[in-house]
Amino acid sequence: MTTLEQIERWGDTHHPAWLDIVRIFLGVLLFMKGVSFIGDTTYLATLIQGLHFNAWTVVAVHYVAFAHLVGGLMILLGCLTRTASIAQLPIMIVAVFFTNLRNGFSYLNSELWLSVFVLIMLMVFSVIGSGGFSFDEFVKRNTPKRN
Repeated sequence: MTTLEQIERWGDTHHPAWLDIVRIFLGVLLFMKGVSFIGDTTYLATLIQGLHFNAWTVVAVHYVAFAHLVGGLMILLGCLTRTASIAQLPIMIVAVFFTNLRNGFSYLNSELWLSVFVLIMLMVFSVIGSGGFSFDEFVKRNTPKRN
């Protein structure tokens, strides 16, 4: 058994039921953030241009919006949660350490605290997976076993 399989097995056996509610909340939050980025792409472009990432601003804007929309929906449903969480990690690392931290580390910077919370939850769900109340578990239970 490889290390990745061991981590996956540990995550599947150590998943409290209340984390499913947190996973669903996280999925809704990411999906809504993606919708807001689609609605106001100039705001997202301004955030990315502040990072002096000018050559790929349009690509980055579309990646962030698409990853939040699709990844948030996948996390919400519990469908390939580990993969969706890992795809969100680079976005949230940039959001925490490069974008929101410039505004200061204070209790008034709510965007920073939200980004830190989302980053921590994405790391948690990258390890423990989707849980019992998810599309992955539904498929696992209803798929006939092969001999």
